[in-house]
Amino acid sequence: MIRIAFYTAFALVAFAFNSILCRMALSGREADAVGFTLVRLISGATVLAGISYFAGKKDLSVKRGNWISAFFLFAYAICFSFAYLGLTAGTGALILFGWVQFTMIFWGLFRGERPGAIEWAGIIIALGGLVYLVLPGLAAPPLSSALLMAAAGAAWGIYTLRGRKSTDALGDTAGNFIRSVPMIALAAIPFFSQINLSPRGFLLAILSGAVASGVGYTIWYSVLKHHTSTRAAVLQLAVPVITAVAGVLFLDEAASFRIWIAASLILGGILLVVLLQRRRGQIVS
Repeated sequence: MIRIAFYTAFALVAFAFNSILCRMALSGREADAVGFTLVRLISGATVLAGISYFAGKKDLSVKRGNWISAFFLFAYAICFSFAYLGLTAGTGALILFGWVQFTMIFWGLFRGERPGAIEWAGIIIALGGLVYLVLPGLAAPPLSSALLMAAAGAAWGIYTLRGRKSTDALGDTAGNFIRSVPMIALAAIPFFSQINLSPRGFLLAILSGAVASGVGYTIWYSVLKHHTSTRAAVLQLAVPVITAVAGVLFLDEAASFRIWIAASLILGGILLVVLLQRRRGQIVS
């Protein structure tokens, strides 16, 4: 139990530090969005392929995973980086994980789940929080950046749903990362002359890809089987809070009154939905 708790905490902190590392690189002009994503995915693929090899999987990493999941991994990563050109770490993480959960909830609706009145109230409250967050005002994030992060969250939600059936978290994650490399390489071609990576930016991208992404995602999928769907959903709601606190400590970012109100509405509404779905036995598995 202690081991599961440690691995779970490690994965959640890794998720949060993807935002911190990206903001460190982009806000300090240590890297551009495309260059950061390129190094992030390549380093993640390299480290995971190496871990797979030493774990005795040899060539299995190129046979595991699939191109569709790899595309959503790529879409998440590139939208994530471009979104953080205009968002603080805490705001970005809130929008990201809000849309991850919305995507999973909407998938349940698509599959025929019928929420009750209180669950619909939770969804409306959470959506209202997102609307409030991006309403025009001095503290509102740029709409284009918010939309990009919402797209990243939707892509990550789909990637998560596709990964729930995995029986080999390491092999599938490695395979998906390897398949995402040619996608980001092709996407980087039009931006090649604009790629800017300082030594520090290069290191931050490697840490994001190899540790926070590659190792973090693998550990998360390996411990998912030890958590109910509800508990996993609720645990992920801690990531925006961890990110906001880390943003204050490491990036000197200020947590505005608007983000705290929006966070309370978004996280509270989603928590209400997942807990009631659990009681009704309707959590997507």
